[in-house]
Amino acid sequence: MKILNWGLAILIAAFFVMMGSQKFMGANPIFQYIAEHSGIGLFEPGVRMLTGAAEIAAALLILLPRTRTLGALLAIAVLAGAIVFHLSPWLGISVSTAFTADGGYGEKTPMIFIMAVSFLVLSAGLLFIQRKQAATA
Repeated sequence: MKILNWGLAILIAAFFVMMGSQKFMGANPIFQYIAEHSGIGLFEPGVRMLTGAAEIAAALLILLPRTRTLGALLAIAVLAGAIVFHLSPWLGISVSTAFTADGGYGEKTPMIFIMAVSFLVLSAGLLFIQRKQAATA
């Protein structure tokens, strides 16, 4: 169980570091798209930066055994928020993950939604393992 706990923790943390660091590298098509379609300009860059910070924080918390439960809860919250936006009329399940040369959006794919759902399940599994280990300790 300990190997599974660490394996999940490292996998989820790596995912969140990758996704979180992308949020700090400039405009993001997903947040730009939500800002344009919702009429709420705060999404780009405000919510993008806040989401990136939350993702990096979740990764760091997950890597530390003492704070892993809190990190898993934060990961679940971030991913649940992402799934809610994917199911909203502002974004949709299939989204473009790149800008085109003419300033538009590239080909749409459900990959980001699938990753959000997958890592939500993995984070919930990590939380379950953490709680089970805490109960037996």
